Amino acid sequence: MRTTIVYSLGLVSLFTIATFAAGCGSTLPPKELVDARASYQSASKGPAAQQSPAELHVAKQSLDAAERSFADDGDSPVTKDFSYIAIRKAQLADASARAALAVKEKEAAEREAQNVQAAQLSDARSQLSSTKTNLEKTQDQLAREKAAREAAEKAAALAMADLRRLADVKQEQRGMVITLSGNVLFASNESTLLPGAVLKLNEVADALIKGNPDSNITIEGHTDSQGQRQYNMDLGQKRADAVKSQLVSRGVAADRITAVGIGPDRPIADNKSAEGRANNRRVEIIVQPPKK
Repeated sequence: MRTTIVYSLGLVSLFTIATFAAGCGSTLPPKELVDARASYQSASKGPAAQQSPAELHVAKQSLDAAERSFADDGDSPVTKDFSYIAIRKAQLADASARAALAVKEKEAAEREAQNVQAAQLSDARSQLSSTKTNLEKTQDQLAREKAAREAAEKAAALAMADLRRLADVKQEQRGMVITLSGNVLFASNESTLLPGAVLKLNEVADALIKGNPDSNITIEGHTDSQGQRQYNMDLGQKRADAVKSQLVSRGVAADRITAVGIGPDRPIADNKSAEGRANNRRVEIIVQPPKK
């Protein structure tokens, strides 16, 4: 009789443990993690594997961090934050790869245009006294040159469109504002520029030198509200200083630039959500015309 009771209690305990384990294992991943997995899968099947493997690797590391957080803490704010970062890293890898391809296509189109122009000039010298047939041939070459130039312009436009997906440029009362996501420029809680961010800031510097040579520039480092305020103020200042240093190294005059750490004081979104915090973590470059 005693053996039967002990055996029955053992079955009840095993059933309870199995039911508890099944309940824990049924926790579904948050939408952010599902989206992060899809974003990385899409990027890994695109041109990023060949054109930007380093950035794709960073995206995989970010996704792994989100997966570990989900395994340890489940559907937590930290898991969602890691997942959102993984999404942006995957998007950056994909966009960088597509931009690189567009640049290659543009260069190929420009080479084709140069070849066509060289052939045209050679034919023009040797066939100056030719008949109508030769004239028609020259006109055909001009049409080919125009088509090659249009292809090059289209490739450049596509590259710019890809970059605009990662940066917001708009005109405000305070001047032209270029907004760059902090997740694109820096690793979490770091003020050292990522390799992809250096290339992007070089393009910004080239545009400022060419189009706004005498303008005054203010760089603002913004953060979310998580953590101590003084830490965020210092982090914002360090990030603004890092962006300034990169622009100066590219040729922008240092006396035109002011770097300011704004920290969490000017949020543009709700800090209660992962997406809002990500939007608040940003660097703004404000370009103002010179004072007369």
